Amino acid sequence: MKKVRSAPTILAVDDEPTNLRILKQVLAESYNLVYAKSGPEALRVAREQLPDLILLDVMMPGMTGFEVCRQLKSEPETRVIPVIFVTALNDAQDEATGFDLGAVDYVTKPLSPVVVRARVRTHLSLVQADELKRTRLQIIQRLGRAAEYKDNETGMHVMRMSHYAKVIALGAGFSENQAELLLNAAPMHDVGKIGIPDSILLKPGKLSDQEYAVMKTHPLIGAEILGEVDSELLRVAKSVALTHHEKWDGSGYPHGLEGEAIPIEGRIVALADVFDALTSKRPYKDAWSVEESMSYINEQSGRHFDPELVAVLELQLGEILEIKARWQDEI
Repeated sequence: MKKVRSAPTILAVDDEPTNLRILKQVLAESYNLVYAKSGPEALRVAREQLPDLILLDVMMPGMTGFEVCRQLKSEPETRVIPVIFVTALNDAQDEATGFDLGAVDYVTKPLSPVVVRARVRTHLSLVQADELKRTRLQIIQRLGRAAEYKDNETGMHVMRMSHYAKVIALGAGFSENQAELLLNAAPMHDVGKIGIPDSILLKPGKLSDQEYAVMKTHPLIGAEILGEVDSELLRVAKSVALTHHEKWDGSGYPHGLEGEAIPIEGRIVALADVFDALTSKRPYKDAWSVEESMSYINEQSGRHFDPELVAVLELQLGEILEIKARWQDEI
């Protein structure tokens, strides 16, 4: 497990002490440096220290830098550590080999302090950006879990529904990256339920008109919780939270949007959410069969649901059912 550090840690690997001294002079003022003089030592230190970045000499006796990089990228704990090769080699094929093995950059000898500092700073900034993205994703997932606990919803429902949404998105023409974004945003669809009183949210009987009016505010609450941010992930999550109860014919809530005025991510999650709710057992209902569920969804095509997305769901039903089987609720 990584320790909290005041400055990033860099592992410098070179069999020549002179080169290590140069790297120390260039970087020690701004970073924590650890050193290794051989391939096996580099692997040991990397596993123990989990540095933020590795400067790795290519031409070392015994175990080359290429072999070290290959091993680092094969292990889950060290796979994500960026590797910059430091080498006297100046051959395009060698560079291609290094990049194929997972290196992020090359620095050539003799070392230029300006170049070394710039490359290190750039790649550490990218690492920090990735960590921030992962942190945002974890926050989103935890907020989604909070909503599940409050609503007595199962974690498996959210897992299934999110993966259904990804499958439908891909079938509707989303790129892999766009579909993955929706997969990660979909768990936030009901986050606004955090703001609904338990007396309404957990009421076993039918809601009064006044109670139902309060319940219908949860998309607005969810959008407010997610707020105005620059993150694309949070933007999609906010859109999903706000619009997944809108209906194709304009009879949904909170804004009565109609047809393609409803963002497609909201339309997809609405369909995925209802399909899973229909086909799952709940304290208040038995699970419907897939045939019964699809019959209902087809009846609601053009009313509740986007007809084109219903057609996609039917085409992808085999994959959807594989996901359903993979993440069954605990009995």
